[in-house]
Amino acid sequence: MRSRRVRALAIFTCLLSILVVTVSAYLRLSGAGLGCADWPDCYGRILEGVPHAPWEGARLVHRIVATLALLAGILLVWRCWRPQPLQPAARYATLLLALMLFLSVVGVWSSDPRMALVNFINLIGGLGLVTFSWRVAISAEPSRLVVRGAGGWVCRVALAILTLTVLIGGLIGARYAASACGTLPDCQGTWWPTMQGGSALHPFVVLSGPAGPGEAGGVALHLLHRYAAALAAVLLIVVALRLHAVPRARKAALAVLALLVLEGLLGVLMVASGFSIWLAVAHNVGAALLLAAAASLMHSVRK
Repeated sequence: MRSRRVRALAIFTCLLSILVVTVSAYLRLSGAGLGCADWPDCYGRILEGVPHAPWEGARLVHRIVATLALLAGILLVWRCWRPQPLQPAARYATLLLALMLFLSVVGVWSSDPRMALVNFINLIGGLGLVTFSWRVAISAEPSRLVVRGAGGWVCRVALAILTLTVLIGGLIGARYAASACGTLPDCQGTWWPTMQGGSALHPFVVLSGPAGPGEAGGVALHLLHRYAAALAAVLLIVVALRLHAVPRARKAALAVLALLVLEGLLGVLMVASGFSIWLAVAHNVGAALLLAAAASLMHSVRK
């Protein structure tokens, strides 16, 4: 009974976290001017103190939902640790609450869009909220089947590369580099990142403007993101197909396969549409869901 209540609360927290990620992505991208009327000239004007005003109601929704998620996180930690620790759910719940508190502190500096590191932490932190809350939910299940000999090391490598893909995608958003690459499958005529673009991997910078079309740093981030995504997709497909035959792992496997297709399609459509804000928001949310689904797949494999 206790594990069921913890699981239900964790799922509720996960849903709140998904909503936080959705609204936060809209506020961030809309404020940066993504998909604005005179695109791409208006993109990144927020760095010059001329933000593209997003829907004000979204800010209120974000604050309310974030507060509810924090309260749910506190209650979740209490439920997991009392009267006896419910492991490993208690450990993930503690990490979830710590991340929530950390993001609350980082939010103090969120008013300055030029700080790439703050943008990066907020973006990746939101995805972490979804992943950790879902980990609590699946860890609280009383009788979880664990599959032996199903390619556990492949799953771990795939999850690591998927995480790297998400981190690079976070840098693209944090550095306002969306417009640096508007072609597929190449990137402004380039197929491989150059050494000059290596500086874009460092988030400890104060931005002065967005990365324009063909800018070396932005091109490098886009290409690395695409290649890492392709490699992660191949490995996740291998694991998902192997686990598809296991009844208790089938749902997670199907979810991973479906979300891989969805994320790939959203990525292509986003570039083809000239970076529609709604497709970009959907791509952010899809990344959070894919991380959660991959975590479920990982949970089904013997370490």
